[in-house]
Amino acid sequence: MAYKLVCIDVDGTLLNSKHKITERTKEVILKAHKLGVHIVISTGRMYTDAEYYSNLIGVKSPVIASNGAFIKEKDNDVVIYKDVLGESLSLDLLEIFRKHHITPYYCTPHRFYYGNFMFKLFYLATQILGTRSNKLDVQYVYSWEQWKRILHDEKENIVKSEIIYKDPTSIYELRNELKKIDELEIMDSSKYNIEITRKGVSKGKAVERLALLYGVKREEIMTIGDSQNDVSMIEYAGLGIAMGNAEDAVKQKADYVTDSNDNEGVANAINKFIIEN
Repeated sequence: MAYKLVCIDVDGTLLNSKHKITERTKEVILKAHKLGVHIVISTGRMYTDAEYYSNLIGVKSPVIASNGAFIKEKDNDVVIYKDVLGESLSLDLLEIFRKHHITPYYCTPHRFYYGNFMFKLFYLATQILGTRSNKLDVQYVYSWEQWKRILHDEKENIVKSEIIYKDPTSIYELRNELKKIDELEIMDSSKYNIEITRKGVSKGKAVERLALLYGVKREEIMTIGDSQNDVSMIEYAGLGIAMGNAEDAVKQKADYVTDSNDNEGVANAINKFIIEN
């Protein structure tokens, strides 16, 4: 099968445990791209963050950000798809976070708002230690009243909310309350965070939208990921690939399991199914 569209997750997939993309991985991806294959970054990260990694691997394809809530062409500034939480739903979430004493995080395609000052220290540490080489537009929000003003001003731009935690038992009741809201899509992207978008948003739906845009059949699509938020695109693709370091539940949904992110699983999969063919 000649694959025409490859969608790749970032964390735990494209990036190794040192948060780097190996030179060989870049070379293999670029080789496939030059063969006419669309190479699309598909991540839960905000658009500008996702765009950075797309530029880093040297491709011109669109970017799927915020788990599919925002899809954009890089070169001509065309937004292919955008689904926002909206002011009312964002405020409802804010009240739930307040009730459960949870620090909120919200993002637009281009700015990340956070309520935990420790996040700023963590963000600065990632730059100092070299685990993050790109800068993001981030803003600390110091009060609930300020949150309300921001959620009003950004009502047409908030595409995702996020919860970051250390102990899963601490957010058990919160998770159950969120699941009762029909308008929300609740997704785990790691062991320590929950990503919240509007109902119906997923990486799988985003891949389907790009396939329709490009006229690509499902059997001509390859997707690669490692976490629960990658399952929808792994199931949609003609060839859904799980990383060797992926969760067992993700591997069970995949058609093929490649090597881990520390053993260039993405490069090996693209080489096997595209370059060698």
